[in-house]
Amino acid sequence: MTPEVKESSSPAYFNVSITEALQDLTTTAAGLNSHHAEVRLHQYGLNELKAEKEISPVTIFVRQFASPLVWILLGALVLSVMLREYTDGAIIGIIVFFNAVFGFKQEYSAEKAIETLQKMASLKAKVLRDGKEKLIDSKYLVPGDIIILETGDKVPADARLIEVHTLETQEAELTGESSPILKTTDVLPESTVLADRKNMIYAGTIITNGRGKAVITGTGMRSEVGKIASLIQESKEELTPLQVKLKRLGIYLTIAVMLVAVIVFIVGTLSGQKVTTMFLTAIALAVAAIPEGLPAVITISLALGVQRMVKKNALIRRLPSVETLGSVDVICTDKTGTLTHNEMTVTRLWTNAMEYHVSGSGYNHDGKFLLHGKEADLKSVTMLLKAGALCNDAKLEGTEQQREVFGDPTEAALLVSAEKAGIDHHVLNSQEQRINEIPFSSERKMMTTIHKVGKEEISYTKGAPDVILEHCNKILINGKVQLLTRPKKKEILEQNELFAKEALRILGFSYKENSPHQDAEKEMIFIGLQAMIDPPRLEAKESIKKCQEAGIRVIMITGDHRATAEAIAKQLGITGRAITGQELMAIRNLETEIAEIGVFARVNPEYKDKIVDALKKNGHIVAMTGDGVNDAPALKKADIGISMGVTGTDVAKEASDMILTDDNFTSIVNAVEEGRGIFDNIRKFVNYILSSNLAEVLVLFLAMIVLMPFFGMGIPLLPIHILWINLVTDGLPAIALGIDPHDAEIMKRKPRDARENIISRAVSIDIITAGVLMSIIILILFWLYRGSPLDKAQTIVFTLLVSFQMVRLQIIRSAYKLDIFSNKYMVLSIGISLLSLIILMYTPLNNYFKIVPLELMDWVLIAIASGSLAVMNKIIYKLRKSIPV
Repeated sequence: MTPEVKESSSPAYFNVSITEALQDLTTTAAGLNSHHAEVRLHQYGLNELKAEKEISPVTIFVRQFASPLVWILLGALVLSVMLREYTDGAIIGIIVFFNAVFGFKQEYSAEKAIETLQKMASLKAKVLRDGKEKLIDSKYLVPGDIIILETGDKVPADARLIEVHTLETQEAELTGESSPILKTTDVLPESTVLADRKNMIYAGTIITNGRGKAVITGTGMRSEVGKIASLIQESKEELTPLQVKLKRLGIYLTIAVMLVAVIVFIVGTLSGQKVTTMFLTAIALAVAAIPEGLPAVITISLALGVQRMVKKNALIRRLPSVETLGSVDVICTDKTGTLTHNEMTVTRLWTNAMEYHVSGSGYNHDGKFLLHGKEADLKSVTMLLKAGALCNDAKLEGTEQQREVFGDPTEAALLVSAEKAGIDHHVLNSQEQRINEIPFSSERKMMTTIHKVGKEEISYTKGAPDVILEHCNKILINGKVQLLTRPKKKEILEQNELFAKEALRILGFSYKENSPHQDAEKEMIFIGLQAMIDPPRLEAKESIKKCQEAGIRVIMITGDHRATAEAIAKQLGITGRAITGQELMAIRNLETEIAEIGVFARVNPEYKDKIVDALKKNGHIVAMTGDGVNDAPALKKADIGISMGVTGTDVAKEASDMILTDDNFTSIVNAVEEGRGIFDNIRKFVNYILSSNLAEVLVLFLAMIVLMPFFGMGIPLLPIHILWINLVTDGLPAIALGIDPHDAEIMKRKPRDARENIISRAVSIDIITAGVLMSIIILILFWLYRGSPLDKAQTIVFTLLVSFQMVRLQIIRSAYKLDIFSNKYMVLSIGISLLSLIILMYTPLNNYFKIVPLELMDWVLIAIASGSLAVMNKIIYKLRKSIPV
């Protein structure tokens, strides 16, 4: 009978012994045979991550039509074709199609997070099958397989360790822990959080040191990475504030269009007008009431903003996210690699009974050694740095700008600290060749390498400071060997405590000359301490300060230890108390306490979701930055997810709304500024478009209920006139508004309330005032031309609307203290709009658009009317005490 693994009631494998784990998984330390592995493969499936649903281009394209504005336009298109108004129908169709294609192009690649996760599993694995070691594709691994692990291996699946030899893993991408984790096979308490499960290894993490064996406990979607994939699938994307506002605006306009059109049709029919005529008039009103260009103009304006942001190292993956940035009032940021370099750096030394500060950060060898604030004599620290470089198994490869570490990041930091003193570890190792070593072990907590220098031998030892001190009876001070007294030991241990309180990782160093190898770690000479940390980015500190000035709160969320997180937060100026993941899970109503918390340490991916949820329940617009696999669900759930382009995983990038191409926190500040400016510009052109369209509606509506019945006049505007105005005269200048310069003080404002409508009270007043004023002036001139042919009177109304809109543009911009020449594209768009009007009027195209050429006197009247509009608006603004639009 083929043994099978129970799918339910399996234990938490970190909480059971090796024997119990093997029994539960129905396997042995010798591994499975091929037959049993094949059966389990059918039972559990391939060790790969699966997407719940494929991304359908058709679905994305259809989604572009899910807007009330578009629905009404499609209805108008159908009616135009039914009434054989093919020119009107064609223009409407072009607008709808253009908007759909543009939106489709931007969103097609937005949902690929699971596909990227699948790439993580494409590796080979060493496994015991049929009692032999085999190299197989990792997708064929099954629960119960015994895998063999060595330094540099990528872990192919979640597994319980059954044998370890100084095995260490780098789990920053999963847990957020920046330092390598020394693994064990010991049974751990049931309450142990993911980051502290030292007897487990997880898919996608890296073996940085040692070797070992493990029994696979979870493959594919049952692994921790699989759970993250499920979280991404389960996280439903919510509408951004801009999308909500546009949806609401579309609904209001739909209701308004229906009411106005019905009223016009009924009133006109009852007054004796022909049914056909009134039906065409109702369509014209409906077309006038809908800003056909609004969806396209907003999309294009956002796209232009995206292009500007790319130049500032911020790549937007979804257009509406640009505006969302303007409302962000909380940024939840991962520590490792985002606020810090994710590169361990030696920042302090203690040697010669003195403390030295080391400048520089990361794996760049630029830096100085400072003693009492002044540059120190390098000779005083050479022996300590030399010990760190020689008692070392790490390697640094690549260029100075992009160095790659092979081995333990802690040891890489020791190589870099030596380089800062001009010590080349390659040259040093050739001068003092290693001839033997005593490997590090968790029991001894130290490591020794033995080197040959000419005819002499010297050994260097590094390890936990207290352990090193126990094996030393002498100390090197200023080049002289002295007796290591109890007071001196106490002084060293006190210094060690001071470093530890600053969340520094400390190593002690010693040496011994010409000693038998078995005695190399006895009666050694103590050299000193090297203390290191994953340091904060200098630019991140300034960026956080700017965020705070802009009213944006920064919260650190990390898998690292609380002490480390608190130390980094203090250096960066992040305020608020710190709590751990366990403390977080004990809080019942996080939303009531989160306002006081600035740092979350030792957290799992699920915890991050809880944090984002609590913030959103309090009405915050939340941005989440991150670069690891563990950040993906929170990036997806946040109002805007921001991933790192250089150090970030593909998973984080695909789950995010924005990618920082330089991994620089400053780029977030630039993006927020751009988001705020774009919302201002959107408000400008919504004001512009709606006031113009209101004027069109009022001209038609008032003409129908006043001029048509009492003076026997015809319709002042035809549907094709309105469509041309809305597409060309509305569209081009509105796009230019989208790239208007920003207010110089824009980052001194508090974040805009996400609930604030695009059309505020002040904007509403401005729209109504401008619409009424323009319609009154236009109707007066239409009445003055009542003795002229109807097509000439209609041409006057058409030209007036175009001219008034050009004047209206600068009236709106002047409220933001912008002159007409501050935006060259605005000047160009006005020129193109006016030139298009001239070409339309004085070429055979006028027959298709049913207009006639105007004479000089007509243009004089239009110029006087336009000037009157500008003067009247200025007077009204003064009366309103220049209420901002």
